[in-house]
Amino acid sequence: MTASTASDELKASTCLEEMGEPQSQAVGQLNPKVFDYTPAQTKRLLRKIDLRLLPMLTILYVLSFMDRSNIGNARVAGMNDELQLTGSQYNIALTVFFFPYSLFEVPSNIVLKLMRPSWWISILVVSFGTVLTLQGIVKDYEGLLITRIFLGVAEAGFFPAATYLLTTWYCRWEYQTRVGIFFSAASLAGSFSGLLAFGIQHMDGVAGLGGWRWIFILEGILTVVIGVSVPWVLPDSPETCSFLTEHEKAYIQYRLSQDAGTATGQVATHDKFQWRYVKELLLDYKIYLGIIMYWGNSICIYAFSFAAPNIISQLGYSAANAQLLTIPIYFLGALVTYFFSKMADKHRTRWVFVVLPFCISGIGFIALLAIPHPALPGLTYAFLFCIPAGLYPAVIGCISWIGNNLAGPWKRAIGMGFLMTAGNLGGAIGANIFLDEQAPSYQLGYGLSLGVDLAGIIAALVLRFLILRVNKKRAAMPEEEVRARYSDDELLAMGDKSPFFKYVT
Repeated sequence: MTASTASDELKASTCLEEMGEPQSQAVGQLNPKVFDYTPAQTKRLLRKIDLRLLPMLTILYVLSFMDRSNIGNARVAGMNDELQLTGSQYNIALTVFFFPYSLFEVPSNIVLKLMRPSWWISILVVSFGTVLTLQGIVKDYEGLLITRIFLGVAEAGFFPAATYLLTTWYCRWEYQTRVGIFFSAASLAGSFSGLLAFGIQHMDGVAGLGGWRWIFILEGILTVVIGVSVPWVLPDSPETCSFLTEHEKAYIQYRLSQDAGTATGQVATHDKFQWRYVKELLLDYKIYLGIIMYWGNSICIYAFSFAAPNIISQLGYSAANAQLLTIPIYFLGALVTYFFSKMADKHRTRWVFVVLPFCISGIGFIALLAIPHPALPGLTYAFLFCIPAGLYPAVIGCISWIGNNLAGPWKRAIGMGFLMTAGNLGGAIGANIFLDEQAPSYQLGYGLSLGVDLAGIIAALVLRFLILRVNKKRAAMPEEEVRARYSDDELLAMGDKSPFFKYVT
């Protein structure tokens, strides 16, 4: 063996270790172009991608989550009084958002695959910013319902598009950290929304409009302005971006193609739509267990987001102070979400970082059910911190887990859209469980949230058991036997059904 050959093998081994591949993989299977990438160089390349993708996705998700949940801030600022809404009408206004929001997620991800992602995301952001602005000039309950329905249509595609877009850039054990960074924006959105609402509601009377109207109008205009810039800021794919060299683009594509979890497996990075992907998804138990885990988040967190300012105001604080006191709750949620996401990728497992966060939120719900409301307002406020701190990391673990275990671009795009379609229907339930007549105890709200929280834990444990069993069976299959039955093209087309594909646990 020559010195240069030995050096190439060492570099190839180091590259594979960075990708999570066993070092025993035959060097001859590697593309020679990747031999000169060390772990340090790979890390620098990923940081380069992070700086182009994550800031914009984070800003957009802050706007998205803020625009759908700031109705809770508007309620505290006087919306219900001016529009003469009853408690049930307010809950219906929350509920109608979720039906179009859920139903349009899969179609949106199909459109995402057919056009430039940055242009589609820009269209979505400008659309929901425009609808939110119009929500600030509604005159009655019916007008509020119409704008909430169209807000659901416009917002439907952003989150599944953003989470799918990241799978086209990052390998499986790099993915959750990146999703965690921009999803932490959901918590930051709660903080930012409360802070903005605190300031904006003091515009009450400006141009003859109530302060709650200015919350919608100004936040909507901000969303539109930022949405217009998306096509010039957000890169579409490793193949078409302008900030990577040709060598770097090839390396990113190579890493993704090798990300099957085994030395012999590969996954497709490009494919054509086939109806069999839809059939496979409808028969895939992983999706349905993922939906249960997703409900463990969506039912609870939407209920909490809409009710939190009101819950805090009932502890004896003014409306303005209630807005401010939501900020530290969501800020902690953002920090914990990033921490758990980082740990999940570092330890190369998903289930622990779904179950443990659900346990944190479960403790919070148990405590809030046990506290004799309205006594002990300080203790009530303290346990509110457990809710986003547990629920946000859990749903990120769920999305990453299911996304990691769907192979083939079309199957993953449709599968993630379907997961969120069914999962986000939980928001329609969450919008109706904190009932005014049960204030301040909210037995239904806290009790149902605890129940679906526990269901999420059980679903995670069942999924882990099932995929461990599949992985064990696949590991026992001799490679020679598999290759005798299937060609390389057939194995590639099988995606995550390939005997060489190892599921993430």
